[in-house]
Amino acid sequence: MERREEQSGAAGAGAAPALDFTVENVEKALHQLYYDPNIENKNLAQKWLMQAQVSPQAWHFSWQLLQPDKVPEIQYFGASALHIKISRYWSDIPTDQYESLKAQLFTQITRFASGSKIVLTRLCVALASLALSMMPDAWPCAVADMVRLFQAEDSPVDGQGRCLALLELLTVLPEEFQTSRLPQYRKGLVRASLAVECGAVFPLLEQLLQQPSSPSCVRQKVLKCFSSWVQLEVPLQDCEALIQAAFTALQDSELFDSSVEAIVNAISQPDAQRYVNTLLKLIPLVLGLQEQLRQAVQNGDMETSHGICRIAVALGENHSRALLDQVEHWQSFLALVNMIMFCTGIPGHYPVNETTSSLTLTFWYTLQDDILSFEAEKQAVYQQVYRPVYFQLVDVLLHKAQFPSDEEYGFWSSDEKEQFRIYRVDISDTLMYVYEMLGAELLSNLYDKLGRVLTSSEEPYSWQHTEALLYGFQSIAETIDVNYSDVVPGLIGLIPRISISNVQLADTVMFTIGALSEWLADHPVMINSVLPLVLHALGNPELSVSSVSTLKKICRECKYDLPPYAANIVAVSQDVLMKQIHKTSQCMWLMQALGFLLSALQVEEILKNLHSLISPYIQQLEKLAEETPNPSNKLAIVHILGLLSNLFTTLDVSHHEDDHEGPELRKLPVPQGPNPVVVVLQQVFQLIQKVLSKWLNDAQVVEAVCAIFEKSVKTLLDDFAPMVPQLCEMLGRMYSTIPQASALDLTRQLVHIFAHEPAHFPPIEALFLLVTSVTLTLFQQGPRDHPDIVDSFMQLLAQALKRKPDLFLCERLDVKAVFQCAVLALKFPEAPTVKASCGFFTELLPRCGEVESVGKVVQEDGRMLLIAVLEAIGGQASRSLMDCFADILFALNKHCFSLLSMWIKEALQPPGFPSARLSPEQKDTFSQQILRERMNKRRVKEMVKEFTLFVSGATWHRLHS
Repeated sequence: MERREEQSGAAGAGAAPALDFTVENVEKALHQLYYDPNIENKNLAQKWLMQAQVSPQAWHFSWQLLQPDKVPEIQYFGASALHIKISRYWSDIPTDQYESLKAQLFTQITRFASGSKIVLTRLCVALASLALSMMPDAWPCAVADMVRLFQAEDSPVDGQGRCLALLELLTVLPEEFQTSRLPQYRKGLVRASLAVECGAVFPLLEQLLQQPSSPSCVRQKVLKCFSSWVQLEVPLQDCEALIQAAFTALQDSELFDSSVEAIVNAISQPDAQRYVNTLLKLIPLVLGLQEQLRQAVQNGDMETSHGICRIAVALGENHSRALLDQVEHWQSFLALVNMIMFCTGIPGHYPVNETTSSLTLTFWYTLQDDILSFEAEKQAVYQQVYRPVYFQLVDVLLHKAQFPSDEEYGFWSSDEKEQFRIYRVDISDTLMYVYEMLGAELLSNLYDKLGRVLTSSEEPYSWQHTEALLYGFQSIAETIDVNYSDVVPGLIGLIPRISISNVQLADTVMFTIGALSEWLADHPVMINSVLPLVLHALGNPELSVSSVSTLKKICRECKYDLPPYAANIVAVSQDVLMKQIHKTSQCMWLMQALGFLLSALQVEEILKNLHSLISPYIQQLEKLAEETPNPSNKLAIVHILGLLSNLFTTLDVSHHEDDHEGPELRKLPVPQGPNPVVVVLQQVFQLIQKVLSKWLNDAQVVEAVCAIFEKSVKTLLDDFAPMVPQLCEMLGRMYSTIPQASALDLTRQLVHIFAHEPAHFPPIEALFLLVTSVTLTLFQQGPRDHPDIVDSFMQLLAQALKRKPDLFLCERLDVKAVFQCAVLALKFPEAPTVKASCGFFTELLPRCGEVESVGKVVQEDGRMLLIAVLEAIGGQASRSLMDCFADILFALNKHCFSLLSMWIKEALQPPGFPSARLSPEQKDTFSQQILRERMNKRRVKEMVKEFTLFVSGATWHRLHS
């Protein structure tokens, strides 16, 4: 019974009048929130309490909830409600009540100084918010007053309690400023006022930190307070004494973390680089931590080494340019750089034995950028000093990139292995960057080391050492052009000598060969040195990703030099595909590799290889086509269709006239006869139709079928021509039976490439009219369940207008219905669909003059389009789509000006349209601006953005007035 009453009084009050926001009901709701096991009741209580906090009654019940006889959860809610009222509804408070509110808050903070700490913090945040709202005029010396009031001796609270309460208040004040909702002009005034007030704070903090009698809890609070204030961009020179005191406090383990945070925040503020003299004074303080750092590393104290490293990196990374400029101090800065080098090379494996070295990587980028940004003479001096440092860095990074022993690595969790993988990628990126500083000498250096490791008979090296050196090579070769390097031939010669006893080493060997595939294309005589390794690795499932991706790179880059090896590559690939060694994605990559490979052969050779490669799959597909559909044979069908489409994606026997894509892309004719892909497609066409007949209901199978033809069309372009009539017919049957987006996407490709050619226009026109008719019927039945089909349909219509507007001349095309459906699509919640619909209209409107049916429908229904666009920009559509709607307005203005000038005035006439927040004057201004701008599309986009911001700005004003 009692529980039911609580629920009706508290949660039930959500829908009740504001009078129900009483102390009793708030307490009941809080009890329900914390202790009711029913999650719905908790949610209801939370919603009601949020309403209570912003209600006018909150001013009354907040103080009562802070009474000493209440539990901390209730007191905390009272303090939070006060903060919300002060921070968000300051304008509700009469000015004559500021002083009493301030006095009440001071009284409560004094009382809670020896009470609950979480309640004390919320009260301090409330007073901080009040101070920020009153500063500087209504409370000019707010911070000094706080210090004075809490230092008064007549307080009932003991000195330490008062001191901690004052420090809490001073700590939250800058934090509250950073998150406050103050208007921009007020923020600047308050920031300036706080900068002056720090003169009342810092002497107190220095005194408390340096006072031997200060207990540890007070000193910790001082450091946190200092850390909070420096983020207000206090001049670094004003922080000197406190920073020095914080360095001293690093020796105290209880104060270590707070000291690190304070020092790092002080050093890292953007303005600090102006105070070079102070920065120079900090270098010896940081260098003075080296012994403590070494001890921490020796004792395995990761927290201490991490903290000291953060300080060194903060100074080096934020101020390397300013410190490098002080040429006469180059030795002390070099000492700091060497200290950071020690942190980079800290002993142990990341992330298991250490987590510090990763902090330093960005510093090396910054230092290099700063050195290379100097004028030639100064740069030459610093290059002389720092090139040896960067060579040392390479050694350190490659050491850190080494795998642990197999036994140790076996104990690592999957999360630790993944962190280590990411760490190695970061090292790889750093090595690539360092190449800019060290150039070809870096590759020579790595080659010499690798040569010594592989040819040394005296000292056996671990596989980890070899792998790391190869990893260094791979990192550079992946992104830097190494074609002119004189060490790559030697490296290719060394690779077969590597004794591969380990998966990680084998992976890196594969990736290194892959990174050198462009070099192999220029030096085909070396292919035979490494290709056997790659083909051998294909048979190992553990090397699946590295071996298949490397073969794909070699086949892509070196295809014209691979015919002598083609038979062997095809045989090995066929073998691993039949044995199902690789996962689906690697099988697809392998087919792409074979497509590249076969592209360079003679047509007869291609057909022969295709026959042996594809025949087993065709036989399997024939068998599957006879079976009753079920989930397992569906997977097999999709897999086989995927293999074929990936093969046809890259099997390209003709040469592009140019490299860039675009509608003008054409290919030189194939001299040897019919295109092999077309030959194969014609052979399997009937089989694909048979598969489709049983799987038309399955979007995945339909998508896989369409993908074969879509990828073939994209690759073959004009060579696909013989297939156009039968494919159009098949697509028409497919789409008539069950409409699917993938069929529309393939139709769009056909329109794009073949619609302009007279021979292919009839089947494409017939298909276009058919899919349009079927889609319009779908709209009549309710298109909301098919946003993907609507999206693809809009893209098809836009493509038709762009490539062949004649498609809109046919009398059988209901242009009016198409137009109305596109207007409807503008109101879909799915952004891609709306974007595609906007794209259709921006293609359609410019055709008003040249296509009679388009001109007629725009004249009749254009007003409907304008209203939909105005509704969208009036707040009904996502902000991210505003540029698309602006494009429609611009097109209307440019191509239908007289109609638009009449429609826009009529459309904006009704009160409250397109938003109740807009006045008639605002709407009139907007329409005039739009009508004036017929040439500059960018300006129209800006107008629309301003208009939407204006609407939302009006919303904000209403909420806060």
